[in-house]
Amino acid sequence: MITRREMLRRCSTGFGLMALSGLMAQQSFGAIRAPGPEFKPRARNVIFLYMSGGVSHLDSFDPKPLLAKLAGQPMPVKVERTMFNKNGTIFPSPFEFQRHGASGMPISSMFPHIARSCADDLAVIRSMTSKVNEHAQGNYFFHTGFPTMGHPSAGAWINYGLGSANQDLPGFVVLQSGKATAPHGGVGVFSNGFLPAQHQASILKADAAEAVANITPRERDAVQRGRLDFLRAGDGEFFQRTQQDAQVEAAVKNYETAYRMQGAVPELVGISGETEATKQLYGIDDPHPQKAAYARQCLLARRLVERGVRFVELSCLTEGIGAGGAPNPWDQHGDLFKGHAAMANQVDQPIAALLVDLKQRGLLDETLVIWAGEFGRTPFSQGSNGRDHNPFGFSIWLAGGGVKGGTIHGATDDLGYHVVDQPTTVYDLWATVLHLLGLDHTNLTYLSGGRNHRLTDVHGNVIRPILA
Repeated sequence: MITRREMLRRCSTGFGLMALSGLMAQQSFGAIRAPGPEFKPRARNVIFLYMSGGVSHLDSFDPKPLLAKLAGQPMPVKVERTMFNKNGTIFPSPFEFQRHGASGMPISSMFPHIARSCADDLAVIRSMTSKVNEHAQGNYFFHTGFPTMGHPSAGAWINYGLGSANQDLPGFVVLQSGKATAPHGGVGVFSNGFLPAQHQASILKADAAEAVANITPRERDAVQRGRLDFLRAGDGEFFQRTQQDAQVEAAVKNYETAYRMQGAVPELVGISGETEATKQLYGIDDPHPQKAAYARQCLLARRLVERGVRFVELSCLTEGIGAGGAPNPWDQHGDLFKGHAAMANQVDQPIAALLVDLKQRGLLDETLVIWAGEFGRTPFSQGSNGRDHNPFGFSIWLAGGGVKGGTIHGATDDLGYHVVDQPTTVYDLWATVLHLLGLDHTNLTYLSGGRNHRLTDVHGNVIRPILA
């Protein structure tokens, strides 16, 4: 007895299987999770503004007047072990804080554009915590919920749970510019882990001649299409022989997506159709090269979510600022004022423009924007004018996509050292993000290694006070 597929293969010289593989290359099939939210979503897309290196909450969104009063004195409480254990005395912020917007949101002078234009859009979480105190582990923990490689990034989980809304582009895109690199830990931070391979991030170089290597076709479309159809025919048969193995299926999907990206990516990164007013809003032509490069990333992020890409992550640049290294540009163990001011100048106007532009286009309501680094900084100095890592309490913010703007959640102590009110974890953050996307974080699971895994591991609670 032979199967119907085997009959088609033998009697129709493979054309039946070619049709089958054509169907396979479209929407989800076989072992792939059927995409779609479980309940009505508040957001459709996520833009992740990752500030790699650890932004100081004490100098951005969590003012602590007591530090100025105790400047130069020893810490009056026990000091936890730090990354380098070269701890100095209490170090007040060199930046000034003022209240902004109808909400009176306190924001430091580091971010004048965000303060003027976006204060009432931000839900600031001042009580974020991390389990780790080192960059690579911190980056993995913040992206995957685990401090080691091998687990899927949040963007991969979201792409797996919801599927792509645009068959011509990947569902998870990481934007880079200039000499920007992946955070410490490498590209594994953006990995699909044990999820099927089509859910890993695709890296787009926002300012390169080719945003994706070899994206320009080297042969006529008809030739290329013929080669791809031939591969799909063989892959379709192999897919059945492997009992519909998800990784084989992912390879088929990746071939097809790569083919379609040849037309979609050049149109995406070509911003000539944007108005001069829009380009000026973002700072595309700013004389500061790093700022102009980040501005292009922010503009492309808007263009990506317009086209239905589920998860977009942006990358900071480091050239010319001195203190921070390439993978961790916000990491100022010395000369914090110079380093943080340079990094803030790079991202402030472009981020404010992104939020304003999304709102003007009616996209902010359905786009969740997240701003975060892997941990905060200490209230005491490292050396004379830097800060060491502080995972015990730091600030992040969210905007759009069902979030209640102009709100503050949680608090650190008067020194900004430890959380004292409504402690929040990375698991809580991703549980909240999934909830806003219409997914129950406890139900988004994948069987691997004999057990079900999830982004929030066995933890996580939705942060309901920040929901609109």
